[in-house]
Amino acid sequence: MKELDPLLHSQLRLAVMSVLMNVEEADFVYLREKTESTAGNLSVQLDKLSAAGYISVEKGFAGKKTRTVCRITPGGRKAFEAYVDALRDYIGR
Repeated sequence: MKELDPLLHSQLRLAVMSVLMNVEEADFVYLREKTESTAGNLSVQLDKLSAAGYISVEKGFAGKKTRTVCRITPGGRKAFEAYVDALRDYIGR
């Protein structure tokens, strides 16, 4: 059996990756709302995904407010697809 990527096995990191697989980009507020997470927890998990090269994080400003935008990287897309394939192996599909 294929191994499940421990980085993606976390519920919140998996949720973030699932959202990013379906959009071109997502800002921090959108991800926080979609994942129903706290800002602090989401920030920590985004840092972990970014450090692994699974997502890119761009910080900037929208007017006077800070804005953090996340995008999935090609490596992140590949890792997510491999994770889903491994899950399919586990459930026999």
